[in-house]
Amino acid sequence: MEITAAVARGADAPFSMETLTLEEPRPSEVLVRIVATGVCHTDLVTKGVFPAELPIVLGHEGAGIVEQIGSEVTGIEVGDHVLLTYASCGTCSRCADGLPPYCENFVILNTSGGRADFTSPLSNNGERVMGAFFGQSSFATHALVPARSVVVVDKDVDLVATAPFGCGVQTGAGAVANVMKPGPNDSLAIFGVGGVGMAALMAARAIGAGTIVAIDLSADRLALAKELGADVTIDGAAEDVVAQIVAATAGGANFALDTTARNAVIAKGLEALAPMGTLVLVGLGEASMDLEIGHLTGNGKAVRGCIEGSGDPQKFIPQLLRWHAEGTFPIEKISKTYAFTDIDAAVADAHHGTTIKPILTFD
Repeated sequence: MEITAAVARGADAPFSMETLTLEEPRPSEVLVRIVATGVCHTDLVTKGVFPAELPIVLGHEGAGIVEQIGSEVTGIEVGDHVLLTYASCGTCSRCADGLPPYCENFVILNTSGGRADFTSPLSNNGERVMGAFFGQSSFATHALVPARSVVVVDKDVDLVATAPFGCGVQTGAGAVANVMKPGPNDSLAIFGVGGVGMAALMAARAIGAGTIVAIDLSADRLALAKELGADVTIDGAAEDVVAQIVAATAGGANFALDTTARNAVIAKGLEALAPMGTLVLVGLGEASMDLEIGHLTGNGKAVRGCIEGSGDPQKFIPQLLRWHAEGTFPIEKISKTYAFTDIDAAVADAHHGTTIKPILTFD
């Protein structure tokens, strides 16, 4: 079938709106008409460095309506409303243990831009266009998606508002709800309140965490973080960030989340922890870091990574939807919608921080 997609052909080139040919679904695939898709930081990073083959259709926070299913697909029907998430193989030991974010085939399935066998379902007059980014390539009117990447939702769910739940939102929220699990007596410092950090903040408030400290360079974002439930906000450019966190948390935070992937910020996060505290890293950026070992050996502090919220999206996305329905996870407060054809403006606003979470909508 013919679809319209925003094709990335170079880091410095605008997205190219093109008519592409999309294959029929394979036995384990689902054809979804995209209603909305979030713009995630990973899309921005990938467009800048392109580890995958070009040209490519990015996008991996899709939401839409099922139009066709493969012959082996069960539990999904034509007409279902769905949120889309990352791909996982379902057969490795980590998937079997309910930890699909750590799938042994995660890199191939999500960041190569192609399927597991390195084929792509997209082409343009015979030219191969990579079209399975994070199992979706949702910067398009339609996407072929592995059945494991499809989360069926009730038809009264707002697909536009909740489209980002499939990646950025569950990354931040899951880091708190699935990894840290702070209680009412625990404190949490969040470094960087962009889309991931705001999701972490909302999740922390939803589960009843204690003192929440938000750190960012943007006064506007800090004001919004305060509105969403941060007890204390701190200018990240201040010279005494660590001292302010320690004071706000009566001796140091029990948990800290870094979304910036900047070494200097990570070091502050580790220093600001209370003894036995845990720093969780979710950001994509600098490839290595220096740690002051004394924080680990002398105070029992821990540093760990977290991918996609360390949960099963088939279970965790419904939890996010419940919080949203209850009003405790107001994703609309950090989102702004753009027409699909305005994708370059949406990406630019995300890059410059003008919009925290852009969402592209389709007619």
